[in-house]
Amino acid sequence: MERVEEVKLERRKRKGFTLLELMIVIIILGMLAGLIGLKLIRRGEEAKVTLTQVQMKNLEEALNLYKLHNSLYPTTEQGLKALVKKPEIEPIPKNWKGPYIEKVPKDAWGNDFIYISDGKHFTLISPGPDGEEGTDDDLKVSQ
Repeated sequence: MERVEEVKLERRKRKGFTLLELMIVIIILGMLAGLIGLKLIRRGEEAKVTLTQVQMKNLEEALNLYKLHNSLYPTTEQGLKALVKKPEIEPIPKNWKGPYIEKVPKDAWGNDFIYISDGKHFTLISPGPDGEEGTDDDLKVSQ
């Protein structure tokens, strides 16, 4: 009988995990969660870059259509608003057939697009995730 009691006592002692075992499991789970989280964050940023590139392509097409109708791109002063509403600043387009877009979008990070044009050529810039023009993460389209 005494042996049976010893076996039961021994089993009770072995049923649970030690604090060390639990800590190791928690550390491993934390490392796995961190790796998965990093991959998800990277994919989120990749999606924002892709979305902004699509927006810029749509703006580029609208600007090309504007030029087809008016022989010039909107100037810097007229800005991208010229795609939504007929400009009242010179050179006023004679064949404006817009709106070419519903509204001027913001990039995927909530920044305004930067539009620079002399009427013959244009540059469209998204300042990217940091919101600052002239850094390595900028996205740019030129014609």
